[in-house]
Amino acid sequence: MATKDSANVLGSPPLVLLALLAAGGLSHLLLPVDVYPRSFPNVVGLPAIAAAVMLFMLSVREFSRQGTPVRGSEPAAVVVASGPYRFSRNPIYLSMLLLEVGIALMVNSVWMLAAVTLMFAYLSLGVIAREEMYLARKFGDEYLRYKASVRRWL
Repeated sequence: MATKDSANVLGSPPLVLLALLAAGGLSHLLLPVDVYPRSFPNVVGLPAIAAAVMLFMLSVREFSRQGTPVRGSEPAAVVVASGPYRFSRNPIYLSMLLLEVGIALMVNSVWMLAAVTLMFAYLSLGVIAREEMYLARKFGDEYLRYKASVRRWL
């Protein structure tokens, strides 16, 4: 449950990710449309999945080191600007998108790949925009300097 001292994001990003993966998978079962020829090996998405898992683990570790919760429904303790957060303001969300792309390529599904655009829109509008407003209110110039020096995605 969201608290007064939180970003009050729309929904739960992990649950939305799972829902979109399920919807893409179901769409693919009902009306399969391949991304690449079936003669390609089904390991095409492995590098994206591996990168997603590594990026997620490094990002969560950095939050833990800084003593701030990962969940957007909990109050942020600090502006995390180290580790993967030196290069991206949203490496956890980037890892979610990479995971979704990797799974879509492994399954060879246009529908699952299309779901990536929905996840991107959801994260950009329903999550990140709210988090950025919250962090600017809570941390002021410290967050605004960080935001100006590090890209949203990469």
